[in-house]
Amino acid sequence: MLDVKDINVYYGNIHAVKDVSFKVADGEIVTLIGANGAGKSTILKTISGILRSKTGAVTFAGENIGQIVPHNIVKRGLAQVPEGRRVFAQMSVQENLEMGHYTQPGSKMGKRVQQIFEHFPRLQERRKQAAGTLSGGEQQMLAMGRAMMSRPKLLMLDEPSMGLAPLLVEQIFEMIQSLNNAGVTILLVEQNAHMALNIADRGYVLETGRIVLEDSAQALRENDAVRKAYLGG
Repeated sequence: MLDVKDINVYYGNIHAVKDVSFKVADGEIVTLIGANGAGKSTILKTISGILRSKTGAVTFAGENIGQIVPHNIVKRGLAQVPEGRRVFAQMSVQENLEMGHYTQPGSKMGKRVQQIFEHFPRLQERRKQAAGTLSGGEQQMLAMGRAMMSRPKLLMLDEPSMGLAPLLVEQIFEMIQSLNNAGVTILLVEQNAHMALNIADRGYVLETGRIVLEDSAQALRENDAVRKAYLGG
């Protein structure tokens, strides 16, 4: 479904992503793990069209999307939940969801909102509440729901556990698994390697902009170097 090949991304003179290649197959959960600053978010922004690679190609569903503008990438079925949630704080929960539907036929928006509420019942309880007054966990649910409004084939999640209490982290990861079980392919960027590798099929380890290791999630959990660096021993 997604094939990233030999991308190199720069911020000015800083070489942030170096010769990165990886794949995500239809129906998988694939995770990118690594320390803060390893290049994980930069890779997602490049796939989404926010940043451009100097080399290589990003292919989604058989089409090179490397030069396509972000909103047209969303139309093709690829959506991103940004780091830090980025909800529209002054707008209600329902209005935030409606903003995520802009690439879809307006006549189907009400039905889609209801489908999102079925995935995230807490959002239905808060539908008229201003998004900025929600808890961190609720805002993460809202950001995921807003992205799902575009009916993505592939959903990219950038640090969904950031700033959340452990119990809420577990709930968010259960929801990610539920979305995957419903047919959505997932590309997950996470510093919480333990949680990410518990739900992923495969994983890639990033260090200073390079992929240094790739394997099944189970093999990565059992890898001594990964355990010492990311899993607490």
